[in-house]
Amino acid sequence: MTSPKTSADRLARLLNLVPYLLARPGIELTEAAADLGVSEKQLREDLELLWVCGLPGYGPGDLIDMSFDGDRVTITYDAGIDRPLRLTPDEATALVVALRMLAETPGVADRDAINRALAKIEQAAGEHDAPVAVRLPGNDDRLAELRSAVERGRALRLSYYSAARDVSSERVVDPMRLLSVSGRTYLEAWCRMAEGVRLFRADRIDALAELDEAAAPPPQAQTSDVGDGVFQPDPDAPTVTLRVGRGGRWITEYYPCETVVEVSAEEWLVSLRVNDLDWARRLVLGLGPQVEVVAPASLADAVRDSAAQALAAYA
Repeated sequence: MTSPKTSADRLARLLNLVPYLLARPGIELTEAAADLGVSEKQLREDLELLWVCGLPGYGPGDLIDMSFDGDRVTITYDAGIDRPLRLTPDEATALVVALRMLAETPGVADRDAINRALAKIEQAAGEHDAPVAVRLPGNDDRLAELRSAVERGRALRLSYYSAARDVSSERVVDPMRLLSVSGRTYLEAWCRMAEGVRLFRADRIDALAELDEAAAPPPQAQTSDVGDGVFQPDPDAPTVTLRVGRGGRWITEYYPCETVVEVSAEEWLVSLRVNDLDWARRLVLGLGPQVEVVAPASLADAVRDSAAQALAAYA
């Protein structure tokens, strides 16, 4: 954990610290530090500062006072700072929007708790309530169908467009859950055609039909860890090495890379694993003169052939 970097941050924390401790007499310093998101050392420094703060006069009986029992602290005199700071209009708006977005997120279990919290924040915000409607990207009807299938535990027949291979396919899947990653909604399901767990972007599902059979993912079907993003290449997938110019460096932030070597101020050598070399071919073609294929040779040949065919079409 890191301590706040500005005096304004510390002042806001100190003003909230007294009412926080008043509501938790005898709280352990380690627990308070964890709740407040600061180190125990920083919390002790804040308490030492509070000890010399108080009402004008700044004598005995005017200053904030507290007692310590080992590693526990109790406020014994609050000097009138007994209420936490009120939300500013911007803070209230940010909380309302965030909660509305969470309420729209597929796969969230306790929507009632979210709605209760949202109602309290909106009531506290009063006239500062956010005049916005929040919706996740995607077709509302499609999301409702997917959510219903997951909740009812039904298998689905999908018509799905794969951007990686630029093809549409029909497949039967056993839904496992809906999740939202980076603003996009995905259906995670066991794909009977691929015989593996797959993520299907909701906005790329062209059609779906609920089957008259229960979803039955096999025992080996495990949900994915998407903490580092949706796309996680197979460790056994082939490695592609590219020489990238300034205009193509964005790929190192957008895709997981094995290595990034700065050859010069103008040129990076980037290696990444790809599950589909045809996808890599289209990536390289899209980057144009900003990238050169170093390896494998088969990818360089495929890019050269595609470029030649495109030029021939203009002849």
